Amino acid sequence: MAQPHQLTLLAQRAALRAGELDPVDLAEHYLRRIERHNATVGAFLTVTADRALSEARAARARLSAASRAGTAPDRLPLLLGVPLPVKDLTPVPGVRFTAGSAVFADRIAGAGAHVGQSLSEAGSVLLGKTNTPEFGLPPYTEGRLGPPARTPYDLTRGAGGSSGGAAAAVAAGLAPAAQGSDGGGSIRIPASCCGLVGVKPSRGRVSPAPLGDVAGLAVAGPLARTVRDAALLLDVLAAPVPGDPVPLAPPDRPFLAWCDALEHAPRRLRIGRWARPDVPGVEVDPAVLAAYEDASRLLEALGHDVVDVPQPLAPGDRDTFTPVWAVLAALPPVPPDRERDLMPLTRWLREQGRAASGVEYARALLAMQAVGRKLAAAVEPFDAVLTPTLAQLPAPVGALRDDADPAADFAAQVAFTPFTGPWNIAGLPSLSLPLGRTAAGLPIGVMLGARHGAEGPLLALAAQLE
Repeated sequence: MAQPHQLTLLAQRAALRAGELDPVDLAEHYLRRIERHNATVGAFLTVTADRALSEARAARARLSAASRAGTAPDRLPLLLGVPLPVKDLTPVPGVRFTAGSAVFADRIAGAGAHVGQSLSEAGSVLLGKTNTPEFGLPPYTEGRLGPPARTPYDLTRGAGGSSGGAAAAVAAGLAPAAQGSDGGGSIRIPASCCGLVGVKPSRGRVSPAPLGDVAGLAVAGPLARTVRDAALLLDVLAAPVPGDPVPLAPPDRPFLAWCDALEHAPRRLRIGRWARPDVPGVEVDPAVLAAYEDASRLLEALGHDVVDVPQPLAPGDRDTFTPVWAVLAALPPVPPDRERDLMPLTRWLREQGRAASGVEYARALLAMQAVGRKLAAAVEPFDAVLTPTLAQLPAPVGALRDDADPAADFAAQVAFTPFTGPWNIAGLPSLSLPLGRTAAGLPIGVMLGARHGAEGPLLALAAQLE
């Protein structure tokens, strides 16, 4: 008989609703696993055991009452009794909120984010806050508050970032799925490193309320072991709020329902593809290219047309991202006497951000929009686009981080992740799908992207490939 953590999110939900799993037993199972394995994989910065058990008892009572009353399962909250974590860039009222920084090691969140509220209203049980690098800036999760987040497939290698703790938790069986956020690849990068499905939704799909995202780069999304699990979690997260800066109408059907679309009504899709980075001098690992070619052949075997497309961005196009990222790094209000306690990369970016004038920042935003339009124009003729997720295999812990030379650190980050950031610049949806493995068993993700607002068809294609 499968252990509870071996069940998918959907299977856990079904077992809870059928009375085959008890919410308190399930929460206790995950809390024991976190206690046993967290120091090894670096998944959680804060574990909310007491809160999890209290919420699990409330879910038990609600499920029991629904069973006695004969309530139909579709009348229950989508995730009632399912234990899930929240990334520590997302505040949850009354819970420690570090943003991955030692400067805020003891901060307790007052107000919360709409994303966390959506998870709570869906009935999920909060396991804790997952590990993230300082302010979510780099694509590795190595900070001063806890051990680095590692991929369970090879504990010498990192889980990626900045949602590295969330990915490590799911891959190591410390949570059935997890919420992450993605401003330049921060969901898809760890999904690739940890053998998961990671979805970056379209700009406007998930509300950034109450604070928002001034540059439009970052969006919350799901990390899960299957496409259907990711779709269900996206159904919960994709709740609009009046006044959102980029409103996007809800889909015509749940994202979970989309996952059967191509299986039940298959049709021939036109898929564009490219694997050449726009960053000069960056080479793609042969194993990554092999996974990309395998995915292309699989698409063709499923009856789709796969078309080679030139890299739509020119060298230097993505340079518009850097000054915007630096300004975002400078936004967290750090007391002046604590700046020295920040990571070297954070200080380096904040110095650049503070040095930019308002006019320079506005010009960078305009230039970034022009680059986003280039990518959107290249994607528009296709039902989906295929690229590698990363240029390299999961990086050894410490290989990308360079405290002595933050500029070299940043260059290494770009070389590691040349394919992810442009989708944030354009605000288009994309996801990493774990279709490849090396001979040694390391996971390799491939990335699918689509037009703005097309998460449903994108998830349908991903489910067909899965």
